Amino acid sequence: MEDKVLVEVKDLKKYFKTPKGHLHAVDGVNFKIRKGKTLGVVGESGCGKSTLGRLLLHLHESTGGQIFYDGVDITHFNEKQMREYRKRMQMIFQDPQASLDPRKCVRDLIGEPLKNYKLTSGKDAYESKVAEIMKTVGLAERYAESYSHELDGGRRQRIGIGRALAVDPEFIVCDEPVSALDVSIQAQVLNLLMDLQDDKGLTYIFITHDLSVVKHISHDIVVMYLGQCVEYCNTDELFDNPLHPYTNGLLAAVPEPTLKGKKLSTEVMRGELTSPIEPKPGCRFAARCPYATEKCTGHDIPLKEVTPGHWVACSKFE
Repeated sequence: MEDKVLVEVKDLKKYFKTPKGHLHAVDGVNFKIRKGKTLGVVGESGCGKSTLGRLLLHLHESTGGQIFYDGVDITHFNEKQMREYRKRMQMIFQDPQASLDPRKCVRDLIGEPLKNYKLTSGKDAYESKVAEIMKTVGLAERYAESYSHELDGGRRQRIGIGRALAVDPEFIVCDEPVSALDVSIQAQVLNLLMDLQDDKGLTYIFITHDLSVVKHISHDIVVMYLGQCVEYCNTDELFDNPLHPYTNGLLAAVPEPTLKGKKLSTEVMRGELTSPIEPKPGCRFAARCPYATEKCTGHDIPLKEVTPGHWVACSKFE
């Protein structure tokens, strides 16, 4: 039986107005996220990953397309309608320090969503719930009166995770939650997120530029380039059989531990990025692709299902 789809986007777009024209931050993206699974979104800085995550929660309003949550079209929901849905949809931000109020202690930071949504009755219930959340995310009770600037990056990110969990959500947007952390702390936070997914049946969209991280945590992966999805498939399939030249370039750039001093190939990643402001029709990776031909320009190249469940936007597969 096929897993239930919790989140689906169709032809999602977000354009930002600039003095030189509209910047196409997200441009016609399509994907589905199965309930209880993780969709990884990977790509270089500036490809639109974080904007995509914010669109799902209406932190940015979309320019076009549709967002479905549990079968309901929430694309044009107003603030009041989204308030109810935000109990089911939460976000973990990239920089925990920037997203935490420095004037509040850990207890108040984690408990703020409980107060906003009036989820506890009485001080004792509130204190008990905050203590339970702190234990769940691995924060010792002694940090309850501490302030975020007194803690290291790993503990600050645990506060961010605790805030997201406070309203007992189903779906969490993880916007590069480990990119600012040391490698050993990254592993702890990733394992925490995976344990929470197993225990609570959470659904994630995990945004990152680190392929080793996305391989570890994701069930499916979307590869983005300048606002567009260029490849979309199961995680194992992507790493075993990458089809788009950009995906191959990303994988070639990942260093592999070896005693032979293998030289990394960067052949496919040379060249200048195309401007995302009013881009011309055609493959936006063509200027950097060694396989580019006339077929790659003049018309947009849609995602095509090359093998079952493996979608690629490349003229080689048209």
